[in-house]
Amino acid sequence: MAKVILWWIAGGLLLLIVWGSVLYIKDMNRAYERISGKSTIIPSPFGAIEYSKGGNASGYPVLVIHGGGGGYDQGELIADVVLEEHFYRIAPSRFGYLGSELPDNTTWDDQADAYAYLLDQLEIDKVAVIAMSQGGASALLFAVNHPERVSSLTCLSCGVAASESELQSEANRKGNALKAIFTYDFPYWAVSKLFKKQFMGVMGANKEVIAGLTPSQMEMVNRLIEFMNPASPRSAGAAFDNEAALPGGRIAAITSPTLIIHAQDDMLQLYHNAEFAASAIPGSKLMSYDSGGHILMAVEQAAVRKAVSDHIYGNMNILNSSKPEFDF
Repeated sequence: MAKVILWWIAGGLLLLIVWGSVLYIKDMNRAYERISGKSTIIPSPFGAIEYSKGGNASGYPVLVIHGGGGGYDQGELIADVVLEEHFYRIAPSRFGYLGSELPDNTTWDDQADAYAYLLDQLEIDKVAVIAMSQGGASALLFAVNHPERVSSLTCLSCGVAASESELQSEANRKGNALKAIFTYDFPYWAVSKLFKKQFMGVMGANKEVIAGLTPSQMEMVNRLIEFMNPASPRSAGAAFDNEAALPGGRIAAITSPTLIIHAQDDMLQLYHNAEFAASAIPGSKLMSYDSGGHILMAVEQAAVRKAVSDHIYGNMNILNSSKPEFDF
């Protein structure tokens, strides 16, 4: 009898392994197909730079800078969530993500200069900038080093400056866990499939935020998680994100109108980042939420979308009009 039970257990495990392998291969094929041929890659002094364009080509240009675990595809998703359709969005993959190379001994300043190079190639003089999470460091330094190129800056749950708190130590552990998970395709796929709620916790959302998500909000978060597949072409960028120092006090040199949007319960990019940025950047505006964690843009999409659009419109230097006369 015992042998029969063992055979049934072994057979069940084999079926699970086969089923899991088929599902994994199917998901990875779909993920690689999703990012294949959808972007443009150009040579540059910083190596290959990948980007995509979308929205209204006659609209005001917006540079959308993705967060950790992203790429141009995450930039497109961020744009879909927080930008109105009539803007012209440019979504680059940061260094080490997807088709963008990671130069040796590179810095956030180099990444900021790469944005300027990309805009030169696109013959765009000035853009509104939206950055998410780990995209904040290079976006802030783009505004520091190339102020003439930035009409406005919006920071969504961005990393700005480290602290010595215990909460920061816990956030750093979450960042290191994400870096490890992104080393190969399978670990990220398996964790995000089998332990989705726990993974959302690693992403900086507490149990209360997760439990309160509506079906549409959960669908948006699921897309964000799904769009981090495949993981391995993002691993070099994820590692760099967790090793490079944040800009800290240098952001005091920013002159571009800056909107900072952050949740006080964000457990990945802690709220002190928003407080620091608001106190350091002259004339900046802080839009604070009690709850929403690091997935705030999904939890408060309508309010965030309106605030982002109003901020861009209000700082486009278009005379005699609150909104530009582009071809909407």
